[in-house]
Amino acid sequence: MRRSAQREDAPLSAPLSGVRVLDLTRLLPGPMCTLHLADLGADVVKIEDRGEGDYARGLGVPDGAPAGTVSAFYRMLNRNKRSVALDLKLDAGKAAFLRLAARADVVCESFRPGTVDRLGIGYATIAELNPRLVYCAITGYGQTGPWRERAGHDINYLATAGVLDQTGIAGGAPALSNVQIADLLGGAATAAMTLLAALYDAQRSGTGHYVDVAMADGALANNVFALHALEMRGEPARRGEDLLTGGVPCYAVYATSDGRHMAVGALEAKFWRELCRALDRDDLVECQFATGERGTAARAALASIFEKRPQAQWVAHFAGRDCCVDAVLTLDETLRHPQFGARAMVVEAKDGGRQYAPPYKMSGHAFAIERGAPEHGEHTREVLEQGGFSTAEIGALATAGAIA
Repeated sequence: MRRSAQREDAPLSAPLSGVRVLDLTRLLPGPMCTLHLADLGADVVKIEDRGEGDYARGLGVPDGAPAGTVSAFYRMLNRNKRSVALDLKLDAGKAAFLRLAARADVVCESFRPGTVDRLGIGYATIAELNPRLVYCAITGYGQTGPWRERAGHDINYLATAGVLDQTGIAGGAPALSNVQIADLLGGAATAAMTLLAALYDAQRSGTGHYVDVAMADGALANNVFALHALEMRGEPARRGEDLLTGGVPCYAVYATSDGRHMAVGALEAKFWRELCRALDRDDLVECQFATGERGTAARAALASIFEKRPQAQWVAHFAGRDCCVDAVLTLDETLRHPQFGARAMVVEAKDGGRQYAPPYKMSGHAFAIERGAPEHGEHTREVLEQGGFSTAEIGALATAGAIA
């Protein structure tokens, strides 16, 4: 996968151009993982059952919406992909999948452990046909351990991994995040990162890998600051009382007079000193990391200052001051923010809908929406033809009810 040196302004193909991914996943973690690959140029083919397919298509669609309305959730996660409708429970469908997998680079699945083996499309079977294949399984608790078959969602993985207990304000109940931390960090990002490493090695060595990703493991492994506190003090900080959860004056959220909030992240001494000068409270400089009664008093002093003005006035007050103080924005405000506009994070798709760019820029590769999210089975015949199936073979699959 190594590329020869080229001029900075020379056109480059997409980084993952030529990589074929067969995607058996649905809903969020798996489709987000393969979205990262698709946006980098991989040919991601969604393998969907002949019935409902990826039921994310209807997720959150309001009652009374026109027939065929597809959710924004599905459109965001499945751009730049193709769809094949294939019945893997039929021998003809399974044989067709194995034939496609023999020429693929990656298979990604998110069934419960053992399901793909019962279907006859597990890693051991495909590796005999394609030793260079990278096969990734994304599950809640992994392929081993007493909870391997246990069902769960993001909230369950965070609860089990000790993350949820750390989230929220002091004295309050655990708080839920609207960002699915275990699904996206522990599942999608971890899987994409490991898949790329395995793919690189497969290109060098000719031998593929089986990648076992557990979302609960990802939540635990990335719970860095709470684990740090545990290792240093022998016990984790209580909810809302650690350095990054509101336990010190310099890193907290403060309410304004209009019911909005300001986020203070003045962890470095220079930022904290500038904040104190901006508030005309040099007496608080020594209280940056204060805890106990002294810390409580300092946080209360800051709270009383911030609640005297509306958020807009505080934004103007801190404009040009280098002290890590920002307004807590609504999502609508975020999408209108000039910073995200300059980064082209909000993109208009060809169908007129709104999409959101991946969180990186790469020289020689410009993000583009080459195709919108596919309809169910939209590319079945196209993919099979490219996979070497004859017109007669495709007809036989249709007659057998294996494709739609």
